Amino acid sequence: MTAISAAERRRLEGKFPEVFRKSFLQRYGLPVGIVLTLAYLVFCWFFFGVGPALQNGKWDRASIYIQDWYSWRAQPRLRFEDGAVVPQWSSRGQYPQDAVIDWLTPHANGSMTVTFGSDADRLEITPQVVTVYLAGEPHLVMIGEDAATAPENAPAAIVQDRQKVIVDFGFEGQAEIRDNQVAVQRRFLGWANFLYDPRSPLWGHDLFSTVGLVFSGERVDPTRSNAQLVLNEWLGNRAWQHGDILAKLMQTLVMAFVGTLLATLVAFPLAFIAARNITLNRPANWLMKRFFDFIRSVDMLIWALFFTRGFGPGPIPGIAAIFFTDTGALGKVYAEALENIDDKQRDGMRSVGASPAAVNRYGVVPQVLPVFVSQSLYFWESNTRSATVIGAVGAGGIGLKLLEAMGTNSDWDKVAYMVVLILIVVFLFDNLSTGIRMRLIGRQTH
Repeated sequence: MTAISAAERRRLEGKFPEVFRKSFLQRYGLPVGIVLTLAYLVFCWFFFGVGPALQNGKWDRASIYIQDWYSWRAQPRLRFEDGAVVPQWSSRGQYPQDAVIDWLTPHANGSMTVTFGSDADRLEITPQVVTVYLAGEPHLVMIGEDAATAPENAPAAIVQDRQKVIVDFGFEGQAEIRDNQVAVQRRFLGWANFLYDPRSPLWGHDLFSTVGLVFSGERVDPTRSNAQLVLNEWLGNRAWQHGDILAKLMQTLVMAFVGTLLATLVAFPLAFIAARNITLNRPANWLMKRFFDFIRSVDMLIWALFFTRGFGPGPIPGIAAIFFTDTGALGKVYAEALENIDDKQRDGMRSVGASPAAVNRYGVVPQVLPVFVSQSLYFWESNTRSATVIGAVGAGGIGLKLLEAMGTNSDWDKVAYMVVLILIVVFLFDNLSTGIRMRLIGRQTH
């Protein structure tokens, strides 16, 4: 490759100055941008105290919450009363009254055995002493008048915490030993009583036995079929509240659909006023576009809070919040689509003497309708997710139900259940919306 002469170089520099005389940003824009981004991230790290926040985070509590998503805990309190150990269950008891529990065994002398996974890990409980078996090795926790005392040289799984002793059995659970009781947390994989609650006549049936029951000829309840009984007992599950959760999920879907539909119907005609090539009135164009900017600049969550104060909790504030936000956003994208149409079709309609309404109907709408429908479908798909969030602030739907479950700090399995339902619905609506949009775009290209 031969070098060019000085005269040829000057000629090329004069003809293509932008190639030979690059600006500072053209030469060093990328490395400068990377350095500024890294500096900004370092600034955020110290300004927001990210390091101390990570260091002080309660990671052990986070792991318990995650475990609660895919498992459940039975939590009896084994109280010391009149020289005997008496189990006491909370209102969220997962077993019917007087049920035989294989891991909780009472004895004739008033003592109680709690098994964690296997006989090698268990508690032998009496009001005077609790024998902790870890991998088959016994460790005595003495019960005093005002405290429980761990043994000397106890393993790491047995911890003295002031006046109580905490025993950790790993995933299988833990026990908190006090002077008057032993609080047990026994953990199991899965979701407890997901099909039927303990008061149901079908309690104890799993999925396979339920399917067999549906097709069985012998009725459990003579007044109704087994299929109807199964459906009623599942929807009426007092612990999981399937019927209420599904009703709230449908409410969320209705909020997203109605809000998006109303926004589409209102934004459609207003976009024609905002488009400069359709409405030849600059003040009208400017005012309409500023109107779109105003109502879409207020976040959907803020609109939901505003309308909740005005209408009270329920789906109406959610529909109104989606309607207001999407009217501004759809109006803007509709107007931009109208301003980029091909004027040849309009000119052809005018040349045959068509009225302005007919020009817009046959010369404009066919060009932009696939884009309008595609955008509305995308917003509908997005609002299916957004309706869950605004529901949490009082706009109803499954978002409010999700917030209630999280507020108890003990229903994380129910939280996981609702999250899975939301994911399934969003997945289905994403695919449905994408399929319709692709058909519209494909039809337009052909």
